[in-house]
Amino acid sequence: MNSLEYIEVSVRITPFSEENADIVLAEIAALPYESFVTEEPFLKGYIPKELYRPSELKVVLSGLEGLGFSVDFHANLVQGTNWNKDWESRFEPIVVDGKVTVKASFNKNVRKTRFNIWIDPKMAFGTGYHQTTFLMMQAMLRSEAAIRGRTVLDMGCGTAVLGILAAKMGAEKVYAIDIDAVAAHSAWNNVHWNRVARKVETYCGDASLLQMGKYDVILANINRNILLQDLPTYVRSLRRGGTLLLSGFFTADVPLLRQTAENLHLIYQEQSVREDWACLRFTHSR
Repeated sequence: MNSLEYIEVSVRITPFSEENADIVLAEIAALPYESFVTEEPFLKGYIPKELYRPSELKVVLSGLEGLGFSVDFHANLVQGTNWNKDWESRFEPIVVDGKVTVKASFNKNVRKTRFNIWIDPKMAFGTGYHQTTFLMMQAMLRSEAAIRGRTVLDMGCGTAVLGILAAKMGAEKVYAIDIDAVAAHSAWNNVHWNRVARKVETYCGDASLLQMGKYDVILANINRNILLQDLPTYVRSLRRGGTLLLSGFFTADVPLLRQTAENLHLIYQEQSVREDWACLRFTHSR
């Protein structure tokens, strides 16, 4: 963290559960918080003082009404600290189906797999630890033929681990986009560290950037509400017969997302689940 002063926002979750905390985190992840820590009964987020907007947080949290738990929050000013440092020091390599390894620079003597990805881990989605990132990597492995030699979009890329994997799987070109400037910068660093910068371009922005071109594969690991909002844009940007992989939501959200996608003429192909989180694969019918 670069700023000298940060706001620590403590969101009290009643009743508290890890699942409820994950739901809250998924909703507020689009705001410019740099780190999150779960300390029952709170989900704590850290954001630079100059970026903190309590009104924005209130709007996001109001969308959680009716989910069976309540939330309230308070904020404190804290001096700048690298909250990622301790978490990073405990980062362990992640292995997906014996074929993909995600590791950090300080992970020594890690057995190599078919695809090896080095990242600068941050306390956010995109390291592979979160169930949805793991699910997306599994789905990509099952979709290797659709990725090889094609143009891929990693939407909401975070650390760009999915975009990097696509490049290493043989994609011809990969575009990685995130609305958060910190994430986009992290993605750029990781792309260069993995020596795939020739194939992967990183951008800071939202789904409006998809007008840059057409894509054979779109990867979107984002929360449910953003997916529902941006699905029409994804469909317009996906080539006929192209593949769309979605995650970032719970199994309870699958019927709504599937119906919305099918209304847009996407063809449902498969669903995978990991600890109540889901991943869906569609193809473009037009």
